[in-house]
Amino acid sequence: MLGVLRLVPVVAALALATLAGGIAHADVTVGAKAPDFTLTTTDGKTVSLHDYAGKTVVLEWFNPDCPFVKFAHGDKGPLASQPKRVTSDGVVWLAINSSAPGKQGNGAERNIKAAKDYGMNYPVLLDADGKVGKLYGAKTTPHMYVIDKEGVLRYNGALDNAPLGKADGGTVNFVDAAIKGLASGKVERAQTEAYGCSVKYDS
Repeated sequence: MLGVLRLVPVVAALALATLAGGIAHADVTVGAKAPDFTLTTTDGKTVSLHDYAGKTVVLEWFNPDCPFVKFAHGDKGPLASQPKRVTSDGVVWLAINSSAPGKQGNGAERNIKAAKDYGMNYPVLLDADGKVGKLYGAKTTPHMYVIDKEGVLRYNGALDNAPLGKADGGTVNFVDAAIKGLASGKVERAQTEAYGCSVKYDS
């Protein structure tokens, strides 16, 4: 019994260390209200999720120097054309960069250049302290979320089934499928495992 009691503080300390190290993430729930947030764009404008009430919103976790992001935004990648196509139909697309200071892909200047190089027609929001990324449980770049017109999270996961363009069988774009599913009233695949580089949080 005494040995068990001695173990309790050790287990508690390990649990606290895990939380402090940023390993635990909130992970939002599909079917629940998407958490509101306010962030600043690379050109200093303030953007809040509630600004887009009544619109479908796509969130893309972004790091311009991640190889998976580079491919997705490259000539052969899905993000070379997908955001322009869906935003022309009234969908809002927002990129969020949760890279901490000193980590890969951080900083307004780097992201301004990347947005220009990638031809992005939507803003990059800076989340250098990682609060919004951790609130949403964003684990990779890209990690995608689709929020419906009522502000409910309807999709959480990968961009598609083809990391770096490689798929077993045909390519399925999960974000496109989710947006189309909203129109019919049912998203068939509401959650998948996101792939890519780890989000570069501070610790």
